[in-house]
Amino acid sequence: MNLFSLSASLVYRNRLKTINSYEWAADAIQREQLHLLLTLAARTEWGRKYDFKSIRDYTSFANRIPLQTYDSLKPSIERMINGEENILWPSKVKWYAKSSGTTNDKSKFIPVTPEILKLCHYRGGYDTVGLYLRNNPRSSFYSRKGLILGGSHSPSPLNRKSHCGDLSAVLIQNIPQWVNLVRIPSKQTILMNEWESKIKAVVEQTWRKDVGSISGVPSWILVLLREILKRAGKETLTEVWPNLEVFFHGGISFDPYRTQYKALIPSDRMHYMETYNASEGFFGIQNDQNDPGMLLMLDYGIFYEFIAFSELERSDNPKVIPLEEVKEGEIYAVVISTVGGLWRYMIGDTISFTSRNPYKIEIVGRTVHFINAFGEELMVDNAEKGMLIACQQTGAEVRAYTVAPQFMLDKAKGRHQWLIEFEKMPASIEQFCQALDNSLQSLNSDYEAKRYKNFTLQPPEIILAREGLFMEWLKIKGKLGGQHKVPRLSNHRELIEELLGMNH
Repeated sequence: MNLFSLSASLVYRNRLKTINSYEWAADAIQREQLHLLLTLAARTEWGRKYDFKSIRDYTSFANRIPLQTYDSLKPSIERMINGEENILWPSKVKWYAKSSGTTNDKSKFIPVTPEILKLCHYRGGYDTVGLYLRNNPRSSFYSRKGLILGGSHSPSPLNRKSHCGDLSAVLIQNIPQWVNLVRIPSKQTILMNEWESKIKAVVEQTWRKDVGSISGVPSWILVLLREILKRAGKETLTEVWPNLEVFFHGGISFDPYRTQYKALIPSDRMHYMETYNASEGFFGIQNDQNDPGMLLMLDYGIFYEFIAFSELERSDNPKVIPLEEVKEGEIYAVVISTVGGLWRYMIGDTISFTSRNPYKIEIVGRTVHFINAFGEELMVDNAEKGMLIACQQTGAEVRAYTVAPQFMLDKAKGRHQWLIEFEKMPASIEQFCQALDNSLQSLNSDYEAKRYKNFTLQPPEIILAREGLFMEWLKIKGKLGGQHKVPRLSNHRELIEELLGMNH
């Protein structure tokens, strides 16, 4: 263990002890979070409306406060943006994470309070490094530079009282000064608005540095790394950054990109660590490289609730349960109350628990990103895993894709259309399609049942996307960089029809 690692291990010791307590004190920790939230917000407009002071237990909390979506909170958030205080949260809120989502162009503005910055987002980054160093005590993490790619748009004023930007831009704008000592590129570069110009500037500032870690969304980091190799005139990243040891990734599934990263970074010293950091909060960290499940972070000023996905589909008044009642393997929509002023807010993500002791999760998809046009209940997680298997079996590599149902009214049947942009084409599209179909049937029994003898679902159809199609679509939508991505699955045809129109 080097001097940097020894010092780091001492700094993180107490925090790691607290994280260890998740295993035996999870329910108590969550009750403390709920009490903290209600106490801090008791004098707010919402606190008085729902009489937070008199709430003594979870049952009272759940019975008194209705479930919320962005549309239901929007009037309160708009008042906060215009300078009103003590509405959802007592602190003065001048920062908002702008999220346009991935299904339309309507912007959401998520409050970023001082408390959620400190207790949640920055603590999440701190804990990620602490857990990584615990698992890799010989790391030289703090003696190398860390490359962070985010913030596709610099913060901009909503009015003279409030500012907004991508979450990553808001975090970088407010980041503690000491972090800038170990981070590249410069703050000015990372907050540039124009994506292509920013990539060029990042390349020039980083390709000759001693980079030890990378943080960002896999698809966008891949674009950057290829530009780094082009600038350096090298074949692999280990030739450019020989001390590179870890990629902290999130935002989208890493599985479709894993083969490409291993080809670019052929090093046994390289580690990959997933995090779950959304505009609404920092929720999970992969604490064991041999286990893809992410540890649910329980003391970040967030109280969690869950709705079984099957319940959400069938009911206008779904049953909501606390953390202690979840079951392994079932798919849940996530509901959160936070020190960011969100109350019983449905974030739109779906997760599955891989463990209850400690609580570990994997992201399955979005409540709006699935296909159930024929009763097949295909989730994003199924699509990602099926795509990975098909790639492994055929030697293909996929850059981007989207899927939608196609209704064949003349036959009273349908199929799924896959619009795929390949990084490396399979030798046979027919073989790839068969491998994908077989893997989806093995992963999803509902899909398998609907595919039985082609009674309901015909075999999938694969359409080749021209090179750069998805990047062009994102550019047109003003979504290059950051955490933006093309939706993998849609239960309608609006998106795929738009892309098909551009494909020709």
